[in-house]
Amino acid sequence: MDWNPQQYLKFGGQRLRPAHDLLARVTGTAPQHIVDLGCGTGTVTAVLRARWPDAHIVGVDNSKPMLQRAQAELPDVSWEFANLAEWTPSGPADLLVSNAALHWLDNHPTLFPGLLSHLRPGGVLAVQMPAQHGAPSHQIGYELAESARWRGRLSGLVRRQPILDPDEYFALLRPLVSSLDLWFTEYIQVLTGDNPVAEFTKGSFVGAWLSALPSDEAREFESDYRQQVAAAYPVSGDGVTLFPFRRFFLVAQR
Repeated sequence: MDWNPQQYLKFGGQRLRPAHDLLARVTGTAPQHIVDLGCGTGTVTAVLRARWPDAHIVGVDNSKPMLQRAQAELPDVSWEFANLAEWTPSGPADLLVSNAALHWLDNHPTLFPGLLSHLRPGGVLAVQMPAQHGAPSHQIGYELAESARWRGRLSGLVRRQPILDPDEYFALLRPLVSSLDLWFTEYIQVLTGDNPVAEFTKGSFVGAWLSALPSDEAREFESDYRQQVAAAYPVSGDGVTLFPFRRFFLVAQR
């Protein structure tokens, strides 16, 4: 499956706000080697470049269209095409940042300690992951993908529990770090347009599913999903749709 940069960036402001909130908790450090894991189109990488202009920054992603868009915007950053589950750095980093990417990977009990091992002493791992899997926007998709019509095509792509519970991350990482900060934020996103929640998720997990289907089947699945999501997130009287979106944050320092 691959990503559509244009669809993803339709809600670029809403997707970038959590990255700003995450990086606001990264203080007291002047990193010289920064890696943006799951950099996508490079929007967060640009924030990193602006904040630490003298650092060597590497953006890593497994989508060539996303990386092409990122490289065009930030030619002075080093870009790597790689599977995040198998990625290893060329040397220890001072700051590893991942905004809305690591929830796509399995085996977090191995993944997160492995990421910490790539940091210099005093280095920081800063991660934000969607925690939206219990919301209608995602439950509707899961149930539809696992229905009799679609399970043969899509059930293998459904990830109903993409992240661990906070206490599991705490137990896993606290013995390995000098400090650990965990928190949730639920953003009440004010969206406009035709069925904007369906458009939002089409830029993430639903879009990934659609790319795995033949075009005629993708249209059928999307039509069913859009109808159910529109009912779950109705348009208010002033033409806006409120879309609460929960995210999980983790900042760990070695």
